[in-house]
Amino acid sequence: MMLDEMQTIPCTIMRGGTSKGIFIREEDLPKDQTKRDKIILAVFGSPDVRQIDGLGGADVLTSKLAIIGPPTRDDADVDYTFGQVSFEKPFIDYKGNCGNISAAVGPYAIDCGLVKAVEPMTTVRIHLTNSQQILTAEVPVKDGKPRVDGDCVISGVPGTGARIDLDWSQITGTVCGKLLPTDRPKDMLFVDGKEYEVSLVDAGNPLVFIKAESLGMKGTETPTEIEENKALMETIEKIRGRAAVIFGLVEQPEDAKTLSPYNPFFAIISSPQDYHCYNGSDMKKEDVDVVSRLLFMLHMHKTYPITGTVCTAAAARIPGTVVWEVMRESAKNEKILRIGHPGGALDVCATASDEGGIAKMESIKVFRTARKIMEGTCFIRTSVIEG
Repeated sequence: MMLDEMQTIPCTIMRGGTSKGIFIREEDLPKDQTKRDKIILAVFGSPDVRQIDGLGGADVLTSKLAIIGPPTRDDADVDYTFGQVSFEKPFIDYKGNCGNISAAVGPYAIDCGLVKAVEPMTTVRIHLTNSQQILTAEVPVKDGKPRVDGDCVISGVPGTGARIDLDWSQITGTVCGKLLPTDRPKDMLFVDGKEYEVSLVDAGNPLVFIKAESLGMKGTETPTEIEENKALMETIEKIRGRAAVIFGLVEQPEDAKTLSPYNPFFAIISSPQDYHCYNGSDMKKEDVDVVSRLLFMLHMHKTYPITGTVCTAAAARIPGTVVWEVMRESAKNEKILRIGHPGGALDVCATASDEGGIAKMESIKVFRTARKIMEGTCFIRTSVIEG
């Protein structure tokens, strides 16, 4: 439909886990990538830190895009392209995956008829086009619709919901083709004349893991406290930039800030300890196996991303990594890893085997909830798209 000064595009707002995204059918977008991105930016109201003229929520957890289409692979039921939409620059980062938004792909695909509903549980094989891999979701269904109500609790999300199981066991080597890009559990990176010990792991998304003490931190700081420390944030970005080169995302460390702000994620790891969550609750060290604070899109995450969870679990199963060294000793022999984050804690089930001294992930499962919030038509200015 075309109006004098505005165009329209159908879209749906879905919450997946602790994130919220705008879902658009691939058939409703132009093939031309430049025009497509102009439309998407206009839908979100970017670039603008408030995204006041669009549907974006002016937060890295709500400025997320999911493009959904029919499968282009025989082993998939649906194609899903993720985009992290910047609200500071006219830029959409398609270089990574988003686990929380992935949780909403299955319910969305069932709702719009791309996948046939099978009660009581529908299996949806999701083709992550960003990394060319398959994620499997188990979605509870009732009366032909994805269930919403249930008893699954997620830290950072009010109330409870129907549990969606996500199997990430096949999502390793998303960027560099292997779990450990350097084949080592730990590496040394040099920044401003100082040596930093890190673990570089690629599962779900590529991550840089570093001990909190290496950055002069306790590890329980709030996202706001970390972001307000400008010198610390600069150091983090310099380390992340060097890791981005190793992962093959950029050629020069300084390019990471503009060309690859989404990946790699950056996780600050510490041993179990007490801390006060930003939502007002208290976290006791007895309740978690490891504590983490994670950065992506140059901002601190208020909870914990699912792809970050997947990668943290993978790192926890590789002897000698930063995560392995600081995690609770008893958790090294358990299937469930409990990660403490600023909003509480979350569980991930992960097992691995040793094949000739090389760790191979056998299973990585996380549990999320999701629901549709709104569907309708977004009006966007023709002049913004054509200008």
